[in-house]
Amino acid sequence: MSDAPSDLTRRRFLCDSARWGLATATVASLPAAAAPGPRDDRQVGVRVRGGRVRGQREQGVHVFRGLRYGADTGAYRFQPPRREAPWRGIADALEYGAAAPQGGAEGPGSEDCLFLNVWTPALGDGGRRPVLVYLHGGGFNNGSGSDPLYDGSALCRRGDVVVVTLNHRLNAFGYLYLGALGDPRYAASGNVGQLDLVQALQWVREHAAVFGGDAGNITVFGQSGGGAKIATLMAMPAAQGLFQRAWTMSGQQVTAAGPRAAAQRAAIAMQAVGAPDLAALLRMSPHELLAATRARDPSRVEDTSLYFGPVLDEVVLPIHPFWPQAPRQSAGIPMVIGNTHDETRAFLGNDPANFALTWDTLPAQLEKQQFVDLLPSTVIATYRRLYPHYTPSEVFFAATTAGRSWRGAVEELDARARQATGAAPTWAYQLDWRSPVEDGRLRAFHTLDIPLVFDNAGVPAARTGGGAQAHALAATMSGALIAFARSGDPNHAAMSHWAPYTLPRRQTMLFDQHSQLVDDPRAGERLLYGKVPFVQRGTQ
Repeated sequence: MSDAPSDLTRRRFLCDSARWGLATATVASLPAAAAPGPRDDRQVGVRVRGGRVRGQREQGVHVFRGLRYGADTGAYRFQPPRREAPWRGIADALEYGAAAPQGGAEGPGSEDCLFLNVWTPALGDGGRRPVLVYLHGGGFNNGSGSDPLYDGSALCRRGDVVVVTLNHRLNAFGYLYLGALGDPRYAASGNVGQLDLVQALQWVREHAAVFGGDAGNITVFGQSGGGAKIATLMAMPAAQGLFQRAWTMSGQQVTAAGPRAAAQRAAIAMQAVGAPDLAALLRMSPHELLAATRARDPSRVEDTSLYFGPVLDEVVLPIHPFWPQAPRQSAGIPMVIGNTHDETRAFLGNDPANFALTWDTLPAQLEKQQFVDLLPSTVIATYRRLYPHYTPSEVFFAATTAGRSWRGAVEELDARARQATGAAPTWAYQLDWRSPVEDGRLRAFHTLDIPLVFDNAGVPAARTGGGAQAHALAATMSGALIAFARSGDPNHAAMSHWAPYTLPRRQTMLFDQHSQLVDDPRAGERLLYGKVPFVQRGTQ
């Protein structure tokens, strides 16, 4: 198929060129991925640092998809990002850009993956709107900024804000630590995925006014792996000053991988793909290199694939993100740290056997899945005392949730609360509202807060049921995000007062049909898991 534009496209381009006062030139197309949502067929244009781009007006919101914020990383694999090359003419920003190389539904992806997407109510009008930049989940291995749940249109319309989502390098492409090999060009290789985020935030700050936003009021928010990326950015000197607020959901990064452990994983990855040296890694196709993500990680108790994530490399990341204290460089950034009550039902709930556990079968399953080295008998006895009405399956899901991501949230919250007087406040939340989908068996599962903060409760993929309760809670939670982005405080008139998290009270907003503030709502569980040291899974 020819790359030349059709006659209709050429006529539209000539019309746009005249309207924008540009000379006729070749239209530069950006790589396409998933089809965007409904449009009203009115195209809009702006100039960014690389050249002119053409977006689309959709249901009253200006949308630009697949905007380049960096060059094709395939030409400098495992090295820090570089700026995109300028282009002539008008580049289409109508389709999402390619995701990073990965397996699963988002794959196979491309090393040419440094793209971001913008939703805004207006262009260049001096509006100085808050800018919200979302970092996607999927750990450090999978995902992209083009999931339908991340569509920013509803947030734009509700709060008069600018919303940005983005793609960046993942798994071996973004976090394979090669610093131990001695080549200075690859000293930062274990954190280049994080450096992509830094470059994206620099691009956002540089172009905020172009898209009607305020370069001095940027909020990063993210769920699961996105929250972990934010926690890591808060400890990276290169990211200092690039955002003014942070909102994380079920995503923590208390510790990073040490250089020795990261180098050992790199050796396992190279062996898995048959690469005897760095030169062989650089010659491989993306598909061949992805085989490294399927190698088994010997440091984990569960049978799982190789961990890729931020590395304490003393180049990009000089300290652990939230150990032994919260990062000083981010003490002045207001922060929200949240989780869902039933996180593990999202993935352990896929096994019907976990809903049919007995007191006899629970101990073995709990030992395998809680990822904390505590006697199952101790854990079970504690839960039966704290919640005598729980069934064995309810104990299983509660304990695996508490022993996994929730524990990291407590570590970060306590570390923030211990910071010196004068540090910015931190707010804690727990999503308790139970989704009615699948007969309610998943309850408040991991990812359920995404459509609620995006005000996308009606999107089919949201799994909220789309009923009145879901939409009401979405209004409350998205309203809190918008208020936080605007002022650094999540309180707004349509919700009960949300006090910051302090010690020893540990105030936590429980989001539900009737949301309420509660002190230390899971104190017994916190004390139970506080008996053992916390180390981020995969980083030892």
